[in-house]
Amino acid sequence: MPGVSPDWTARLRKVEALCQREQLDALVVSSHINIKYLTGFAGSAGLLVSSPARHCLITDGRYASQVQHWMRSGTVAPVDVEQVESRYDTSLAGVVSALKRVGFEAEHVTVAGLHKWQTMSPSIDWVAIEQAIERLRLVKDDWELSALRRGGRALSGVAANLSSLIAVDVAEREIARAIDLAMERAGFERPAFETIVASGPNSAYPHARPTERRLAAGDLVVLDFGGVLDGYCVDLTRMAAVGAIAPAARRLYDAVRDAQARALAAIRPGIRGADVDAAAREALDAAGLGAAFVHGTGHGLGLEVHEAPRLARAVSGGDELLDAGMVCTVEPGAYVEGLGGVRLEDDVVVTSGGSELLTDAPRDLVLIPTVRHSA
Repeated sequence: MPGVSPDWTARLRKVEALCQREQLDALVVSSHINIKYLTGFAGSAGLLVSSPARHCLITDGRYASQVQHWMRSGTVAPVDVEQVESRYDTSLAGVVSALKRVGFEAEHVTVAGLHKWQTMSPSIDWVAIEQAIERLRLVKDDWELSALRRGGRALSGVAANLSSLIAVDVAEREIARAIDLAMERAGFERPAFETIVASGPNSAYPHARPTERRLAAGDLVVLDFGGVLDGYCVDLTRMAAVGAIAPAARRLYDAVRDAQARALAAIRPGIRGADVDAAAREALDAAGLGAAFVHGTGHGLGLEVHEAPRLARAVSGGDELLDAGMVCTVEPGAYVEGLGGVRLEDDVVVTSGGSELLTDAPRDLVLIPTVRHSA
């Protein structure tokens, strides 16, 4: 069973191995989310200089003493701490002064920031490394999988009670607030993103935001919500129907449910994300809804609600091969102006034999009566 905290040593050793592969003396990690992954430090400012010789966290006086407490409790990795006295670039220059070849995160360092580092340390060969830590985060360790399983169960519990949070003639924003409160009561630290409640004509927009529109008879309702538990994000979408819906709306729902089932069945190690996407896309094409599927089939989950791998067309980044331990959403959808939209979403972990469902709430339409009963 995973311990109270992640295995920080194992994570930092991955960076040591990366430095050796890339022939780096050290790697400067500047992304806050990547520093959190490697060390547990979640402050708003900091740099991590990681190398086979040492791991040094550079931070300022707001956190320097607290980091020592976090290290003693095990919630932050045992690293060296360098307190910033004036500026971060000055402190970084001091830490790397004896080094020759230093990597940095290409996606997270600005041109201006790199120029400052180069000016402060002109003798260093600064090397851009793309997706440096993101690649290490792709396959989740046992601690992460345990957190994601807990999150999936908790979110499924919220989804299983959606019928008690939705009613005819209630505004989308009011329902979104009720879902957020239910997630808080379920133990989530915060929503992973702004909860989506999109009813009737609004459901035809994939990322509609809640409005003051009130649910009415015949509506399809998209309910897309997620939460952060133990620092990790889970994400789920279910559909509701207010009273009887049009036959075309029912066919739309049935087609998306079939597409999701086919995509879920396709997931296994060694398959490309694009091939999982194709399984969903082929089902919607066969139903005459190919043009109504306007986004990818899924995305990775972890410390961020959108991360690698992508279940999408290869040209959209879906050429990643899935591997055991990767976690992603499976969320095909179809959206038709004048009719409405449908999306169904679940979270899965890729296993050696296929996949494991992390969210198991019923996928049936949540049926909402057209008469609101008084309490």
